[in-house]
Amino acid sequence: MMLFAFPTMIESRQTGATTTRHYQFDIKMTNVTRLCESKSIVTVNGQFPGPKIVAREGDRVVVKVVNHVPYNISLHWHGIRQLLSAWADGPAYITQCPIQSGNSYVYNFTVVGQRGTLWWHAHISWLRATLYGPIIILPKLGIPYPFAKPYKEVPIIFGEWWKADTEAVINQALQTGGGPNISDAYTINGLPGPLYNCSAKEIFKIKAKPGKTYLLRIINAALNDELFFSIANHSLTIVEVDAVYVKPFTTNTLLIAPGQTTNVLLTTKAEYPYANFFMEARPYATGQGTFDNSTVAGILEYKNPTTNVPQMVDRRFFFTVGLGENPCPENHTCQGPNGTMFAASINNVSFVMPTTALLQSHFAGKSRGVYASDFPIMPLTPFNYTGTPPNSTFVTNATKVLVLPFNTSVELVMQGTSILGAESHPLHLHGFNFFVVGQGFGNYNPAKDRARFNLVDPVERNTVGVPPGGWVAIRFLADNPGVWFMHCHLEVHTSWGLRMAWLVLDGSLPSQKLPPPPSDLPKC
Repeated sequence: MMLFAFPTMIESRQTGATTTRHYQFDIKMTNVTRLCESKSIVTVNGQFPGPKIVAREGDRVVVKVVNHVPYNISLHWHGIRQLLSAWADGPAYITQCPIQSGNSYVYNFTVVGQRGTLWWHAHISWLRATLYGPIIILPKLGIPYPFAKPYKEVPIIFGEWWKADTEAVINQALQTGGGPNISDAYTINGLPGPLYNCSAKEIFKIKAKPGKTYLLRIINAALNDELFFSIANHSLTIVEVDAVYVKPFTTNTLLIAPGQTTNVLLTTKAEYPYANFFMEARPYATGQGTFDNSTVAGILEYKNPTTNVPQMVDRRFFFTVGLGENPCPENHTCQGPNGTMFAASINNVSFVMPTTALLQSHFAGKSRGVYASDFPIMPLTPFNYTGTPPNSTFVTNATKVLVLPFNTSVELVMQGTSILGAESHPLHLHGFNFFVVGQGFGNYNPAKDRARFNLVDPVERNTVGVPPGGWVAIRFLADNPGVWFMHCHLEVHTSWGLRMAWLVLDGSLPSQKLPPPPSDLPKC
């Protein structure tokens, strides 16, 4: 059986050239059976995966979220720029307090300068394990795709499935300081596929016609794993990533990190009557810990622009990203390295989630006691980042932000470390797209590596993987006032503290200032 979500748009109004699309999201508990076991999961409108949002570039999207479950809820519209609408970004305690049980909140934003595939998901604890869905952004009316119009478009969302309650999984891990229990299966559009026990009928299928071109809108909604994806005996042409068109290129295998989206063109064979081909995804693991080393499969079933890269940079930052340790509390038994607790950090600062939303505190001028504005712009103690770790690998726990004046041109190099093992880290920046101008393995060397940056036609993204034992360099323009979360999209690393926030100040013009918060913004 294939269970898939359809749009739940309740109203569409057009005013002049702008269309407002209204959606109703009722957060409710729903019983779902996978792998021959049933459990109650958090869903939107009883659907898993959740409903897709469809809009055109330039449309206004209004989503009323009503919380009927016992958990606090917040939703993030992953990759949406949120220009002058930071109140709608959604990460709990960063731009808003969560929506408490029995309460509601209206997310209101406009899609500006984006078209392609993005996604929405819960942004509090590990609730996004089941609370996610696609965002389909079509070009403006009358503007075609920069490639031939596909015969059909198909969203493909990878996820992870636990038989256990995922909130209990992460809570246990945080209490013990050890790694969380791995998932029991990966899913495609909520279905594990035939390679798992007791899952022979839980298969996602694409019923294809020979000689047709399909646009696959691929999303990695898995919590903790990067995934390889391929279709047997077929090639994929990548045409868009993170809602940005790219120079088309063809590959047999795609690597996609949690948080990333990729649109690919699949052209079916001219003649393959009644043939079936596996569509498979399996993990790319770079860490030393355990991981779900399984394969999810679906079936392909046959039936008879130019970027504007910042050339000049106002501020340069160098961030180390990686794992670390916290000491075990007294009278506790911890399961992290050498009896400590696992932690993760950026520039050795493990971000402590506040109890008051950062954006609300900043806007009200009441930041004292909520956050500090002295996030380090580089490691306080340099070391051989990909070599022998330093003697002390303990982190500093704090709530710090990095302040940027409006319209600052930023260059950020993110350096992976070898502390507790070299791993890949997919970093997601809220509120912005950025250009990936360089990357490499080993320690970043500004004297040599910066000269090789691609400032002509780099890929534009909102989520990028810091390679294991390597570095990645990005550039972006801080032209969107607000507080913007940046974090590893491996949820376990985010839970351990691999996260930080940028505070972009208002500009001088009225169009460069963040509007006041909505009247129904949830209170902490």
